[in-house]
Amino acid sequence: MTLIQKKLETKIGPMFLVVSENGLRGLLWKKQNVPMVPGTAKMEALLLRVEQEIIEYLSGSRKTFSIPLDVEGTEFQKRVWNELAKIPYGQTKSYKQIATALKDANACRAVGTANGRNPVSIIVPCHRVIAASGKLAGYAGGIEVKKALLEIEGLSLRD
Repeated sequence: MTLIQKKLETKIGPMFLVVSENGLRGLLWKKQNVPMVPGTAKMEALLLRVEQEIIEYLSGSRKTFSIPLDVEGTEFQKRVWNELAKIPYGQTKSYKQIATALKDANACRAVGTANGRNPVSIIVPCHRVIAASGKLAGYAGGIEVKKALLEIEGLSLRD
């Protein structure tokens, strides 16, 4: 499968957008081993759409995304990511709440691992997952980025 990548400079740092013919494969904080070359017209249009929606989100004018996803992961990871996608804008859930929603309250660590492997940060809002204590916990883009994303959504949490 052909994938292409584009670097997007944002106010919270660089992001790397990776798309396939079928949708967004990655919205990541580090450059991927994927060519940064032109793709098909469909792929280029998708890159522009992702870029626009991310810019709108970061400016506070977008609360939901309409980008088709083409993510890869284990069945458990996909279940976690589907649960993350249900967390509304401006709200948070704990790792334990996600595990409980998945019918396994003891799976907090596994939820944390799957959360950390989310390939489409922001779109699938892993930044909205916090520790049960209410504190900010790890984030692939760094705690400061997680804090900034939550502040865009009107939340102020302690780290």
